[in-house]
Amino acid sequence: MTKLTGPTRRIVTGHNSSGQAIIQEDGPVRRYQRIGGESGPMFHEVWNTTDTPAHIDAASGEPAEEGIKLAPPKNGTRIRVLDIPPDDPNMANKTPEEARAHFEEIGAADASSHTGAGSRHAHMHRTQTVDYGIVLEGELVLIVDEGETVCRAGDIIIQRGTNHGWANRTDKNCRIAFILIDGAFEEGLA
Repeated sequence: MTKLTGPTRRIVTGHNSSGQAIIQEDGPVRRYQRIGGESGPMFHEVWNTTDTPAHIDAASGEPAEEGIKLAPPKNGTRIRVLDIPPDDPNMANKTPEEARAHFEEIGAADASSHTGAGSRHAHMHRTQTVDYGIVLEGELVLIVDEGETVCRAGDIIIQRGTNHGWANRTDKNCRIAFILIDGAFEEGLA
C-alpha cells in the first residue's frame, strides 16, 4: 500500500505597498487533517473565498475558518486536495449512522445518503455545489445512482450536485484536487 504523502504546498500571491505582485506565502497548507479514522481520507484545505465575485485586495490572507468543512462558504468557493487511501474492507459493513457520523466530522451529516442495504457505497453523499475534481495521482471509481466510471491521473470530473461516492479499489493512494463552488438546486432537484 502506498503511504499518504505530506501536506500540500501552497503559494499565495499578493501586492506590496507599490502595487507590485509579490509571493505573499510559500509553505504547507495550514489545515491538514484525516477524517473518518485511520483508514479515512486526508484533507488538505488549500483556500476558500466567502463571496462571488471574490474580494481581491493587496495582502489579506485566507478567510478564517474553524475545522474542516465539506462544502464551500455560502456564495463562496473552496479548493482542497484529498489523499484517498485504498478502501477499507469493512466499508461495505458501515451502517447509515456510521456514514452520517463520518460526514458530521466535516459539518455535513445531512449530505450523507447511505441508507444501508441497497446503497451503492457507504460514503454516498450529495451537496448543493458544482465541484471540479482533478485526479493528480492514482485512480478512483466515481459511483453515482446509475453507473460508475474509473477516474485516473489527468482526468477531470465535473460534479453537478449529484448523489455520488468515491471508491479506491486499488492498493495505492489516490490524490485528487477539488474546487468546490457554492450552488443552488433548480426547483425539483432538491
